Amino acid sequence: MIAFDPTRPKWEQIAAVIRQRITSGDYPPQHLVSEVQLEAEFGVARSTIRKATAALRHEGLLITTPGMGSFVAGPPTE
Repeated sequence: MIAFDPTRPKWEQIAAVIRQRITSGDYPPQHLVSEVQLEAEFGVARSTIRKATAALRHEGLLITTPGMGSFVAGPPTE
């Protein structure tokens, strides 16, 4: 678990960590971003993880397929 900054929402901080993992290549394209694993890693409720993944989906970093999960989007096309 990370030490959360009490002045910022937890979902924003979690989204920042996932964003960093995507940009650094720790989470390559098509990598499954598991809500269950993130929930356990960060010690937060599933709704908090879902807010974080929704923000990353809005940014185009994640793609969610109902019944399958959330995956890292491929590199942007130029």
